[in-house]
Amino acid sequence: MTPETAHQILDDMFAPWVRALDLRIDSLCCSGATLSMPVTPEIARVGGIVSGQAIAALADTAMVFACAGHFKEFKPVATTNLDLQFLRPGAGERISCRALVVRAGSKVVFTRAEIVAKPSEKDVATATATYMVP
Repeated sequence: MTPETAHQILDDMFAPWVRALDLRIDSLCCSGATLSMPVTPEIARVGGIVSGQAIAALADTAMVFACAGHFKEFKPVATTNLDLQFLRPGAGERISCRALVVRAGSKVVFTRAEIVAKPSEKDVATATATYMVP
C-alpha cells in the first residue's frame, strides 16, 4: 500500500472530525507508518499547545495505518486499548507520530507510537494500542 492509497482510505473511511485534523501520511511500510498533522488554532489550546484529544486521535490513526502496512492492505480494526503518556506540551509547526506493529496475530495486533513536535524533534508523548481484527 502506498501513502497515496492510504490517503484515499483516510478520506473515504474515516470520520469527518478525524479528516478535519488534516493528517498527512508521511510514510507507510510493512512494519509501521508515520503520520503528521499541522499545529493549527483549531486543535490548540491557550498558548498554542496542541490538545491531548488531537494527539490521541493522531496516535490512534497512525497505529491503525501501521496495522494496514503490516497486512499490506487496509483491514478495519477495532481499538480495544489505547494508552498515552504525555511527556511535554505539543507545540511547533507539526506533530508527527511514528507507529510500529510490535506483534500481530490473526485476531489481535499490538502497536506502539512515538509522538514528536516538529521542527524541534522534542518528544511529546508515547502510546500503545491493541487492536482486534474482526
